[in-house]
Amino acid sequence: MTASEVVLRELPDGGGLETAIAALDRWGFMIGEARISLWTTLVAIFVVIGALIMGRVIIKLSSWLINKIHGIDTTQQLLAKKLVSIAVWTLTFLLAVDLLGIDLTALAVFSGALGLALGFGLQKTFGNLLAGIILLMDRSIKPGDVIAVNDGISNTVGQVKKIGIRAVSVITRDKKEYLIPNENLMINQVENWSYSSRDVRIKVPISVAHGSDVDLIESLILQASREARRVMDDPAPSVWLAALGRDAIEFEVHFWISDPEEGIGNVRSDLLKAILRLFREHQIEVPYPQRDLHLRDTAGLRALIAAANGAEGQP
Repeated sequence: MTASEVVLRELPDGGGLETAIAALDRWGFMIGEARISLWTTLVAIFVVIGALIMGRVIIKLSSWLINKIHGIDTTQQLLAKKLVSIAVWTLTFLLAVDLLGIDLTALAVFSGALGLALGFGLQKTFGNLLAGIILLMDRSIKPGDVIAVNDGISNTVGQVKKIGIRAVSVITRDKKEYLIPNENLMINQVENWSYSSRDVRIKVPISVAHGSDVDLIESLILQASREARRVMDDPAPSVWLAALGRDAIEFEVHFWISDPEEGIGNVRSDLLKAILRLFREHQIEVPYPQRDLHLRDTAGLRALIAAANGAEGQP
C-alpha cells in the first residue's frame, strides 16, 4: 500500500479534502503500467522531505547519546557516529521507497548496468569512505593530531580538524584548510607527530667562527634554550658539536616541545634570537665564508706588481 492510498483510506467519505485529492489525482500521465499524477508527486515530495527530516533528527539524537557515553575516546565516538549515520540513511531510504510503493524488483533489469555505472562513477567515493572508516578504526589519525602529508609534490603540515566521509580537514599554521582525501592518507607517507606522544624534538644548526671558546658556546646555547618559550625542561636541551667546517665550527642544538600544533618556526626563531643576543654580549663572531688566495711567483706576476708600484709612485 502506497502513502497516497493510506491517506485516501483515512479520509472521511464525502470530505472536501477527499474531493481536492481526487481532483489533483486526475491530473497525471502514464509511464508504462505506472500512473504519475499531481497528487502522487506531492505525496512523494512530502515523503522525501519527511524522510530527510527524520533521518537528520535521529542522527542528531544518536550523536547526542554517543557523546554522553563515558569510557570511549573521541575517535571511537566519531566512528560510532559515522556507522550510525550510514545505518540511519540506509533504513530511511528503504522506508521511503516502501511508503512510495516503488517496486525495487522492477529495477532488476537495470541493476547490472546501474551497478556497473555506480561502480565506475563512485569508485573514489566508496574508496574514501572505506579509508575513513579504517583510519578511525585503527586510530592512526585522530582529530587534534598534527600530521605531515607527503604526496611526492609538496609536504602539508597541519592539525587534523575533522575526519569526514570523503576527506580529512587539515588546518595549517597560516589558517589554510586543506581537504585531503582519505584514500591519500592510506597510500602516501604520513608523519603523525601526535600518534603515541605529543612531544616533538627539533634540531637547530648553529655556526661560530674558528677560534671561539667551544665550552662557552655550548653554555650560551644551553642558556638560550632554557630561556626560550615553549622549550621543555624534561627532556632537557642538548648541544652537540656537529662538525669542524671549512668556514666555521658547527654546532647543533636539540630541544623538545609538547605543542606542535602551535608551530615550529616561531620557537626556532625565538631560540636563534636569544642565541644571537648572547653571542653579541660575549663578542662571539658569527662566521662568514672566507677564502685564502695563493699567487704563484712568476715573471708575469712580478712585472704586474712592478707596474702597479710604478703607477702608485707617479704624481
